[in-house]
Amino acid sequence: MAVEVKELLEAGVHFGHLTRKWDPNMAPYVYMERNGIHIINLYKTAAKIDEAGAALAKIAASGRKILFVATKKQAKDIVAEKSGAINMPYITERWPGGMLTNFVTIRKAVKKMAMIDRMKKDGTFMTLSKKERLQVDRLRAKLEKNLGSIADMTRLPGALFVVDIKREHIAIKEAQKLNIPIFAMVDTNSDPRQVDYVIPANDDASKSIDKVLSYVTAAIAEGLADRKSDKDTDQDDDEAVAPTKKRASKLVVTDEEE
Repeated sequence: MAVEVKELLEAGVHFGHLTRKWDPNMAPYVYMERNGIHIINLYKTAAKIDEAGAALAKIAASGRKILFVATKKQAKDIVAEKSGAINMPYITERWPGGMLTNFVTIRKAVKKMAMIDRMKKDGTFMTLSKKERLQVDRLRAKLEKNLGSIADMTRLPGALFVVDIKREHIAIKEAQKLNIPIFAMVDTNSDPRQVDYVIPANDDASKSIDKVLSYVTAAIAEGLADRKSDKDTDQDDDEAVAPTKKRASKLVVTDEEE
């Protein structure tokens, strides 16, 4: 999907923070200052979205998951909807400390959810006392709220996509420790050096977040489609080779019989 600068402009992607709050490392992405607010160069934003989209499509095509992180109010619902639509994991509640660096423990918590579900299916749950059932239900609800969206993430993600790197600094640090590529919407008050793929953009307005994520998730969807297409082609090739092998084996048998 081609990135339209006009669409970015209409979504307010160009509005940065107050000039007194800026991070000087964002200077290459700032177009001008207007009424005490920095204006982001949308041509650079469009180029960076294209660059990030191409890289994310490759990661998706390789079969790796991309973990979306956004716990701020304006972004939560948008991220949940967009990433959920392409079947990618996301964190929109509080970031669980050690989510990446202590992934084994997080997986144990996710498995606990599955165990509770099994208890309910096989009837074990009903053998518990009323008080115990209430406690188990509360635990299940808490786990679902915090980790339900990553239930299918069985290994570390291939990349992180973050909205507001200042707010999600713990997630950024964990990804850096494990050399997981970081893609992010970076506003003028943040340090872009913390991110591998910078998308200079307004990370406070819901319209801006929605527009950038639309482009990003569309690129990931293309990568997933390419992966499916490659799989289907391989399957067709295997099916085409199978009858040839059968004919060849029949010929061998015939020769031996003669």
